[in-house]
Amino acid sequence: MLLPSFRYFAVMVKQFLFVILAVLVFSCKKPPERNCADFKTGKFSFTAVVNGEEKETTFHRTLETEVDYFEGKRDTSSVRWINDCEYVLKNMHPKNKSEEKSIHIKILTTTDSSYTFEYGAIGDNRKFKGTAYKIAD
Repeated sequence: MLLPSFRYFAVMVKQFLFVILAVLVFSCKKPPERNCADFKTGKFSFTAVVNGEEKETTFHRTLETEVDYFEGKRDTSSVRWINDCEYVLKNMHPKNKSEEKSIHIKILTTTDSSYTFEYGAIGDNRKFKGTAYKIAD
């Protein structure tokens, strides 16, 4: 009588392992694409909501600097790359205390013509997301 119950147990264990393996295989999805090197330099546009109104910023980034154009004003920041997908911006000519804070930017995903990123002031726990679009030179 011991032998049939052992076979039943063995079959159940095999079925359980098969189900677990199947779940693991089908639940693994491809990580988001990140071709960050394509976006280290170039001209970009970014739209953000400021006080309930959409505002567009354009910027030109080289490996060392980023020049932003917002509402007719120009701002220059130094760029320090941490790795291929993360960098820190530091305003080179801050006009107030808030502009003195460096901004950490992390590219989350990329497409052929845009990248989605997360950003926030260093030391501030709040993070924001945006999408920048590459502009043809």
